[in-house]
Amino acid sequence: MRRTALLASAALLTALIPLTAAGAASGADDPAPVPVDRFEGEVPFAAQPADGIFTWGGDADDPPALRLADRPDAPEGAKVLTGTYDISGYGGFTHDFAADRPAHDWSAYQGISFWWDGRNNGRKTAFEIKDGGTGGEASELWTTSFTDDFSGWKQIRIPFDDFTYRTDYQPVGGIDHVLGLTQMWGYAVTLPVGVQGGFAMDDVELYGRADQSRRASVTTDAAVYPVKGGGTARVGVTVATTGSAPLGEPVTVAYITGGGTAVPGSDYTPIRGTLTFPAGTPSGATRTIEVRTLRNRTAEPAGTVPLALTVTGAKAPAETPQVVVDAHGLPYLDSGLPVRRRVADLLSRMSPEEKAGQMTQAERAGLTTPGDIAAYGLGSLLSGGGSTPTPNTPEAWAQMIDSFQLRSRATRFQIPLIYGVDAVHGHNNLAGATVMPHNIGIGATRDPQLAEKTGAVTASEVRATGIPWDFAPCLCVSRDERWGRSYESFGEDPALVQSMETVVQGLQGRADGRDLSRDDKVLATAKHFAGDGGTAYGSSTTGSYTIDQGVTTVTRQQLDAVHLAPFRTAVDRGIGSVMPSYSSLDILGDGRGPVKMHARGDMINGELKGRMGFDGFVISDWNAIDQLPGDYGSQVRTAVDAGVDMMMVPYTYKDFRSTLVDEVRAGRITERRIDDAVSRILTQKFRLGLFEHPYADTRGAAAIGSAGHRAVARQAAAESQVLLKNAGGVLPLKKSQKVYVAGSNADDLGNQTGGWTLTWQGQSGTHTPGTTVLQAMRKAGGDITYSPTASAPLTGYDVGVVVVGETPYAEGVGDVGNGHDLALSAADRAAVDRVCGAMKCAVLIVSGRPQLIGDRLGEIDALVASWLPGTEGNGIADVLYGRRPFTGQLPVTWPKSEAQLPINVGDASYDPQFPYGWGLTTLTRVPAGGLTTLKALTRAASAAERAGSARAGRETVTRARLIVQQKAGPTPAAAVSKPFADADHLLLTGRYTAALAELTRAYRAAD
Repeated sequence: MRRTALLASAALLTALIPLTAAGAASGADDPAPVPVDRFEGEVPFAAQPADGIFTWGGDADDPPALRLADRPDAPEGAKVLTGTYDISGYGGFTHDFAADRPAHDWSAYQGISFWWDGRNNGRKTAFEIKDGGTGGEASELWTTSFTDDFSGWKQIRIPFDDFTYRTDYQPVGGIDHVLGLTQMWGYAVTLPVGVQGGFAMDDVELYGRADQSRRASVTTDAAVYPVKGGGTARVGVTVATTGSAPLGEPVTVAYITGGGTAVPGSDYTPIRGTLTFPAGTPSGATRTIEVRTLRNRTAEPAGTVPLALTVTGAKAPAETPQVVVDAHGLPYLDSGLPVRRRVADLLSRMSPEEKAGQMTQAERAGLTTPGDIAAYGLGSLLSGGGSTPTPNTPEAWAQMIDSFQLRSRATRFQIPLIYGVDAVHGHNNLAGATVMPHNIGIGATRDPQLAEKTGAVTASEVRATGIPWDFAPCLCVSRDERWGRSYESFGEDPALVQSMETVVQGLQGRADGRDLSRDDKVLATAKHFAGDGGTAYGSSTTGSYTIDQGVTTVTRQQLDAVHLAPFRTAVDRGIGSVMPSYSSLDILGDGRGPVKMHARGDMINGELKGRMGFDGFVISDWNAIDQLPGDYGSQVRTAVDAGVDMMMVPYTYKDFRSTLVDEVRAGRITERRIDDAVSRILTQKFRLGLFEHPYADTRGAAAIGSAGHRAVARQAAAESQVLLKNAGGVLPLKKSQKVYVAGSNADDLGNQTGGWTLTWQGQSGTHTPGTTVLQAMRKAGGDITYSPTASAPLTGYDVGVVVVGETPYAEGVGDVGNGHDLALSAADRAAVDRVCGAMKCAVLIVSGRPQLIGDRLGEIDALVASWLPGTEGNGIADVLYGRRPFTGQLPVTWPKSEAQLPINVGDASYDPQFPYGWGLTTLTRVPAGGLTTLKALTRAASAAERAGSARAGRETVTRARLIVQQKAGPTPAAAVSKPFADADHLLLTGRYTAALAELTRAYRAAD
């Protein structure tokens, strides 16, 4: 899933006049505004740590051009801030306050205002403020927007209550997720994308007075109180003060029931009264209000009983608490009925608005208020990459999701939410979770049983935090390693991807869905349908991306054989949901040209739901419908009609829901289509057992990050290691050897885990528990000296180990040409040269894709593709020191040069550095006998094929592969590489005899 990010310093702007003088107007009902920036030249165009305005953008052309201009019509003073822009990715400007001075206190004010010279272009402009932290570039971003639908100067006034915490990008990992307003560092403006434009702005200032009762507040212990008819709801009312001081004056809370959907006297006993907290009451004191409900034997939906609170002397609760008399007696609530009947009954009772709500998914931090869950009847929430609770613990996740689930109880039919996360290599949003190797490494293991085990560990850790839905696995077939998502793929061969789809059973359990209600299983998502791994380099039109979200151009036969095949397998395995790709598909000969996948009804309705028989539901990618042509109504209509059942609309959930209802009422989307979508969503919610058990079952939380789970990740890390070269038997190492360790990735857990780890893009450094390669080698008992840059003396060592490779990235941000390439960094090259020039050496490449190493291959004795192995570096030490053999095989072709890309198994012209399927082994004797042995293995393979013995077939091909690799040596020729790679594809498709024939051909070519 894509996350549109401000990857530059998306900071906020500043104040020119000290705000400590703002209290001068405290006696007035409407105090004078307090200046933040007049744009008269007091604030320079500069950057931190000084006060200053600066610009930023996605590439060199995106930052706007700014100047201070004299304007006779300036709202204040003589000058205004003006600028021009033409932004393809993202861009804007920031005013940061000086970080070497105290932050500003805005807590006494109602909001922030500025003058904007409207162009009436209808475009939204984002406005952010920076709260907390140590400076403008290390603060929390809080955001809102305004629409330029006017001409000429207009004062924009934004109450602080309108700002929401940004989840798609934060410069830090989160401070407290509370807009405190006492440590403000400035503001920022993000300008519209895709149009040339200009702007003028003037007079940023603080306005209004904050509620004088701000320092005392009344809260309730919950917002919703579900209770069975006849039960009593107990509402805890608490008073608290800033700094926990006792109340200086009395606080009264008058309460009264009424105004909801429940019937007084029939569903509950009405009450009214007053609670008094006298002066001197300690902060945190609580009183209880009891609301008694009445038993009603008539089957009916849930009824709400608002408890209106009128508070004097303190800030009132943000919303009115509601007692809810649970729905009862309706057929859909009967767990003994078949799911199909329950779905039909519930669907027949729902309004168009309720159905539209079920088709709507919002980002949890994008909610204007949690009450919107019930107000809009939302069907789903998600956490995008890095969207986590504070603290980021299993307990906090479960509590957060339970609090959201509680809100759904205030709807008529109490339909539970389905909460989703991108747990793409373990529960990677959770600090302390077991982080598996990325899919590229799992593909290298060639171990379907292990793939299933990694899925099972992931599912159990995800479900134990209250999350029933995982946006994984990615079933893309990566055909070009310049793609920033290539590590999300199991490999370049559809047969390899299909073989690894055992992970679906690890996540979901049995294919018929009967295990989904277990506390250790989750609904899985096959993504991205279909062809995202085949996009052509240079075809992307998204910002500065070069290949991600581009165009896949294929014949119908290629589409079926390469990109659709993994989804057929996923459907056969009972996959519960499918996510379309951002990319476009251009099927040669169909006359349509490139069409976005979210608009391809022929693929979603026709192929997926029709020919494949998929009975789950289709969830869009992050804001993907915004990339479709036409106005918003057309975008919604196109995606829904194409077969997308639920829309991931992180921040625009209100607009989507209302637009969908309008489209249905106007007859532009049929009710039948809506009913189909909602039926599919409800079916999975029933299968997951959410109606009976909506809240987190945390019994499995103790196993999160446990030794048992980490043992699976350790095994996966070990089996994913691909030994590409091993001249002189440098590996395995001996514990008696003195080992010199160097390189940027030897001791960096963040680089080792890669993107999609705690944050969307990932980050270098240590941010979750785990073991680096260096730490693991030391724990294995090795005699280790570590010098990151190989600057320490190089004499006196038996062998060197240099661990190099990439730093984290995700999606199009990692595309080659978008600030990335396939070459080692200068520092890594220097470390390799120093160590390998002084001693025998092994080079480990920690990366999401092959790195171009051919120019140094001669000086390297042993070369290992380590991929992105996750948190368990012990698995790497296991193979380095011979505790386990090297058994991994290349899941993608390793190129000699970038000019060869794309290069894949099956290509007519095929001359790589190392072919697909290549992988030396240790601790295993290579069979002797050459051609004679290969002939015997061919007979054995034929017998295995006739007998249907996959195990025997694989063993014969594996033995033959070792013979060929030994004969070919460290630089296999093209005549060897092509049949060698083809043999591995044949092995995966069960054609063992044909695989032996290709390996025999490769052996002969090695002469």
